[in-house]
Amino acid sequence: MLGKIIGIDENQVLLKIEIDLSKYASIIGNHVVLEDQTRICVGEIVDIKDEIAYINLLGELINNKFVYGVIGKPSFGAVTKIVSKEKVPLIISEENTEENKFLYLGKSAIYSGVDVNVDINNFFANHFAIFGSTGSGKSCSVARIFQNLFSKQNQIPYKASIFIFDAYGEYHSAFNKLSQTYSNINFKSYTTNVNFSDSEIINIPPWLLTVDDLAILLGAEKSSQIPILEKTLRLVNIFARKEDEEEVRKYKNDIIARALLDILSSGSSPAQIRDQLTSVLSNHHTDDLSLDTQIYQPGYTRPLKQYLFIDSSGKIREIEAISTFFESFLIDNTELSLPDGSFMYSLEDIKSALDFALISEGILKSNKVYDDMNVLKVRLHSLVNGEYKVYFDCKEYVSKEQYIRNLITAPTGRKAQIINFNINYVDDRFAKCLTKIYSKILFDYAKEMDKRASLPFHIILEEAHRYVQNDNDVKLLGYNIFERITKEGRKYGVLIGLISQRPSELSETTLSQCSNFLIFKMLHPKDVEYIREIVPNITNEIIKRLKILQPGNCVAFGQGFKVPVIVKFEMPNPAPSSDSCNISNTWFITRPGS
Repeated sequence: MLGKIIGIDENQVLLKIEIDLSKYASIIGNHVVLEDQTRICVGEIVDIKDEIAYINLLGELINNKFVYGVIGKPSFGAVTKIVSKEKVPLIISEENTEENKFLYLGKSAIYSGVDVNVDINNFFANHFAIFGSTGSGKSCSVARIFQNLFSKQNQIPYKASIFIFDAYGEYHSAFNKLSQTYSNINFKSYTTNVNFSDSEIINIPPWLLTVDDLAILLGAEKSSQIPILEKTLRLVNIFARKEDEEEVRKYKNDIIARALLDILSSGSSPAQIRDQLTSVLSNHHTDDLSLDTQIYQPGYTRPLKQYLFIDSSGKIREIEAISTFFESFLIDNTELSLPDGSFMYSLEDIKSALDFALISEGILKSNKVYDDMNVLKVRLHSLVNGEYKVYFDCKEYVSKEQYIRNLITAPTGRKAQIINFNINYVDDRFAKCLTKIYSKILFDYAKEMDKRASLPFHIILEEAHRYVQNDNDVKLLGYNIFERITKEGRKYGVLIGLISQRPSELSETTLSQCSNFLIFKMLHPKDVEYIREIVPNITNEIIKRLKILQPGNCVAFGQGFKVPVIVKFEMPNPAPSSDSCNISNTWFITRPGS
């Protein structure tokens, strides 16, 4: 018997120690049972002061099974004993009777030699978060978790689809040889490094981009920009269809003509009207409608540009003839539909369509409208002519279904279980765009599946604080894709894993939807306090432990765990490329002659 209960305060029991503590190893962190005639309560020793042990109640043992939560309290006469090593797994681990039901995480840091297993469904069917300061062991532990998952002897998670967005290119070395050890498991890698021969280049078909994707890609900041992007894709649906050039030319003529008529009726000075007409027709013209187009009048024929001369009285004399000519190109406008991904087009096609969308919306009428909309044109122009264009250069058509299937198919032609995206070679803004666009493509695909959640997708975001932020998406689009996935994704089988050293910079909504947490050593007071405020069911005892954990050790708690437990992870084999710089080996050389 450990001692006598002398006080019960809410969910804490005070116990007067009656054993000689000097004869025992430290018992702080150990679990105890408090047994009387009505119940067997389970608690954890969190502190000992002046021979009084402070025990937090955690749950009960009912029919030799641990049930989390305390309804009744132990009596003052309850017998208190330290849980035997044989019964510890009942409290801190899952039984490993069925191989496809449990995942081995690591060893207990409190009880020597005791394994910590987690219920696979309770862990992977929920969103999870892994936090820790730099050097605390996050990357190695993530690699170890998936290596453990894919190293089962008899049960193979063949239909798993783990998409890792690898901020530093760390995980390629940890997973690229999985198939050599486990023949049914395959690794596939994509990279933003165009010179890395071991991986495919990230490649997103432009015809799979929605209006929202385009808004994210071009960094739209105002809701007024969204209709322009929608108009752009509606025009692409016409302009990019190469088989109907006559129809395309009619639509282009109509758009140009309407813009020119708006300029004629703008009330501007003749010089301004002439300059604007010339500007539009210099940049946007067809074989039918350009500055050199011949206008036929009774008795003579002249090119359009000659009709724009201003006479000695300061007027454009032929303005009625010009107006009539422009009106001849107008067609009955029918509602254009958005593209459905059934045919291919390029970023250049989108750029051309955006140019026409801008003039159709009267970009020249207002300086403010011009400034707001022209920024989209500038950014798209930079993308089309910049180094990032390669990530959208697709040589042949694929449907969304084929694209997703290609993503999860290894070079061998078999199912790939781990798909790694190395986004280390692009800037943070573009990396954020890529993670959002891919996540949205996967989520939309999962929602459209006939059989819900039949092919689960796990999206693992390394350095998640770079991408999962309280940004402008909610005001701009009405949602943030990561927040939407964490709120709705479980029913469709789309789950998110957040890995971060700065949880305070994460979206609060996204983090609040996580059900499982592995928290490594955390030192920054702002992050520690943020975890305390935003993470459900976290206790002061867990918070205290976060600052003193050794590398490779974490506090694990949440829906997948019976009680909060400290887990010591084994080093992954092979390890990710996450080692810190070795200064002593880098700096020093052997002095000549020594």
